[in-house]
Amino acid sequence: MSNSKNTISIIVPVYNIKNEIQRCVHSIIAQTYKAIEIILVDDGSTDGSYEIIDEIARTDKRIIVIHKNNGGVTSARLEGVINSTGEWIGFVDGDDYIEPNMYEELIKNALDYNADISHCGYQMVFPSRIDYYYNTGKKVEQDNVTGIKDLLTGFFVEPGLWNKLYKKELIVDMINANEMDYSFTNNEDFLMNYYLFKKSQKSIYYDFCPYHYIVRQTSAANTTLNEHQLSDPIEVNEIIYKDLLGNDELKTIAETRLANILIEGATTKRDYNQKFVKEHIVYCRQQIKILNGKKNMNYSKSLKIKLIICSYAPDLYGVIHNVYRHISGLDRKYEIS
Repeated sequence: MSNSKNTISIIVPVYNIKNEIQRCVHSIIAQTYKAIEIILVDDGSTDGSYEIIDEIARTDKRIIVIHKNNGGVTSARLEGVINSTGEWIGFVDGDDYIEPNMYEELIKNALDYNADISHCGYQMVFPSRIDYYYNTGKKVEQDNVTGIKDLLTGFFVEPGLWNKLYKKELIVDMINANEMDYSFTNNEDFLMNYYLFKKSQKSIYYDFCPYHYIVRQTSAANTTLNEHQLSDPIEVNEIIYKDLLGNDELKTIAETRLANILIEGATTKRDYNQKFVKEHIVYCRQQIKILNGKKNMNYSKSLKIKLIICSYAPDLYGVIHNVYRHISGLDRKYEIS
């Protein structure tokens, strides 16, 4: 496809999802906004997914297929960006699907509000229920600082890449600056969003929910624990915190987020017999003691109390926290019955 004004390149990383990829691609083909190219990046699939996307590509000239050796989801997404021709970039995960009007609404808002990023809400789809985030219908304009703040606090800005539309130049600048660490397999989308919101001047959020995020038995929350699930969120948030040291307001928010992740790690209810779990818990408890010993920190009163308890009685805090999670249902949030 030749480059044309306001063309959207929609990039789909594909890895061993032969049972879901057709539904995903067909939902993109059905978009009411027609100035799109669809880039399917096969990241070394071994289950026949690559044959399916080759077949689908023969049905629509807007589809481009890239086959590459397995390098992880970040490498697949950015390989798609490098080979794209559109002025705007969207990402869809290959096991999810989208409503027909998603990109028409996102590009309209981006142009109407002169925004670098246009994003929306989503549906988290379980086998027996759907949770909406948040479907209020409101629109919120965010300047550079507000966008980062909302990303760090979790207000409006979902850390995923898949419910957003980006000006391509933001991502190209990030690639040229060599900012992304391709080794992360958890929170890599949160880190990329941080860099992109940091580069953007303005974003617009429209709270409707055209993206269907499918929670499967193989989703991260329902799979066997691995080292990346424990270490990546801390490393990613440490990178962001250090990057914000010159901004007092955002630094405090980033440090609060990091502190809460460390508390979660220090009191995690995991298999203590695994060496990497033990090492993770020890590291988190050491870092909490360091945070608790810092002076003049702008933590909330509740966070200060958490840090004190976790510094001196982490196991007790863990018991209290797990009881609260069970009573509130948080420990069953991603449970598939």
